[in-house]
Amino acid sequence: MKANLLTLAVLLSLFHSNPAAQSSAAPPAAPQQQAPAKPPQDLSAQVPPPKPEDVQSIDSILTALYNVISGPAGDRDWNRFRSLFLPGATLTSAGKDRDGNIRVRPRSVEDYVRGGGSYFAQHGFFENALVSRVETFGNVAHVFSSYESRNAAGEAPFARGINSLELAYDGKRWWIASILWDEERPDNPLPKEFATRTGNN
Repeated sequence: MKANLLTLAVLLSLFHSNPAAQSSAAPPAAPQQQAPAKPPQDLSAQVPPPKPEDVQSIDSILTALYNVISGPAGDRDWNRFRSLFLPGATLTSAGKDRDGNIRVRPRSVEDYVRGGGSYFAQHGFFENALVSRVETFGNVAHVFSSYESRNAAGEAPFARGINSLELAYDGKRWWIASILWDEERPDNPLPKEFATRTGNN
């Protein structure tokens, strides 16, 4: 037994000192090469070119949003509308139907264009902001914007509510990332601070 242990020790010693023996071992795995980093997406190439004055500030993009959907019965400038939104942006209503059931309905920009286009072709629609409260941090902004909707300019509003908007700044322009809204109802009145237009809004 002792002789066997000595033989094993000698063999191990020869293996560690013999380059030829070492070369028979499996070569170390080659380091895995990382895929090259993808260049940043050109967001502007994915939407129609905006009017520069529409996207230069938070106030201007809000004004453009309300303006582009407002007007008498007929078509809207849907490319101008598209140009305000980040690719993949959502527009979501969160209200109640006639039976009192809460309905949350997310839409893509194109969903809104199809649905709004059909409605606006036959109906006048005018929407304006009442009060817009803006909070910003770095390149992101959140806006609570109360609104009034009318069938014709100068008429009494048939609906009021609040648009909750998320926006992003890419160093060149502002984008709308999402809009979420709910309408005023008897059980959901506009808060006092959002119900009346002020000179600062």
